[in-house]
Amino acid sequence: MLFTLKYHLFYKMRYLILILFSLTIFQIQSQSSTPKYSNEFLNIGVGARSLGMSNSIIATTNDVHAGYWNPAGLCNLKSDVQIGLMHSEYFAGIAKYDFGAFAKRIDSTSAFALSFVRFGVDNIPNTTELIDAQGNINYDRISYFSAADMALFLSYGKKLNNGVMLGGSVKLVNRQVGDFARAWGFGVDFSASYQHKSWQFAAMARDVTSTFNAWSYNLSDEMLETFVLTGNDIPQNGLEITMPRIILGTAKTFKINDKFKLITELDADFTTDGMRNVLISSNPISIDPHFGLELNFKNLIFLRSGIGNIQKSTGLIGKTVTTVQPNIGLGIQIKGLSIDYALTDIGDASVALYSNVFSLRVNLNPKSRKI
Repeated sequence: MLFTLKYHLFYKMRYLILILFSLTIFQIQSQSSTPKYSNEFLNIGVGARSLGMSNSIIATTNDVHAGYWNPAGLCNLKSDVQIGLMHSEYFAGIAKYDFGAFAKRIDSTSAFALSFVRFGVDNIPNTTELIDAQGNINYDRISYFSAADMALFLSYGKKLNNGVMLGGSVKLVNRQVGDFARAWGFGVDFSASYQHKSWQFAAMARDVTSTFNAWSYNLSDEMLETFVLTGNDIPQNGLEITMPRIILGTAKTFKINDKFKLITELDADFTTDGMRNVLISSNPISIDPHFGLELNFKNLIFLRSGIGNIQKSTGLIGKTVTTVQPNIGLGIQIKGLSIDYALTDIGDASVALYSNVFSLRVNLNPKSRKI
């Protein structure tokens, strides 16, 4: 039975998988020297549901967050219109991470979404002009600026026959450091999902043709002089490239009884920018697996948990140890309103920082269309 299911899945999605992997291999060969972690803010994840499940979500996402995780999942919107909001803070509240999205069904087989992500640090003091021309310290010369990374997604999903769904996103990236530096970027994502009874499968190719960020710098004479005096390199206008990332996911739904349902999902991120500190580290492809589950009580209360971010780190005595990041989450759905909460890195078990994440989802016209 399992062999037949795997063969059926491959047959349904064979052309898309071949295209995605062909494009990825081409990019790896042509840009093997690209630095890691470009646009890494787009890999944090959005929505407290997904973060509570350690981002193991691409096969089961079916709401407004699908525009970010897997656009093919937009086909399964349970209402005509959905709005999603999220806020979290990192580094003791210094950094703010926000997400907002709007999704709407086009017809019974397709939908689109508009999503916005921002990760930024605000009110950073600029002391480059603290000392005036006479050598006096003047605190009135201190100004403030923000360093922020932002992205806008336009996503579309379409349901084909026999449980196959396809989707894609175009994204515009803007990164800025006050008035000193700014970058504009553009990228494309593709995705596919397949559902067979209680099984769900998905493939998500991010930055499939590579995402390009063009940086430009605007430095005053005082700042240039400071760079020279302190021995720092003067930034030059240039191009930053984000290499493709493919995420594969498998999920299964277990119906325990009339009140309880359990969803389990295993995902794996295939990065193509060289060796990373993940479970399977190699060059140029590294693999980062993560697992999540969700217990559903009558579609009203949801308990979630997940394990991810498997890394090797050096302990206090210099011994290398393997760490994992456990996450938990809770969701409540009342009519058209869903409130989700996630606590990441419980007990400070990994090198990652823990964070409290809240998200809100609003369903508008939930019965206006049949799904």
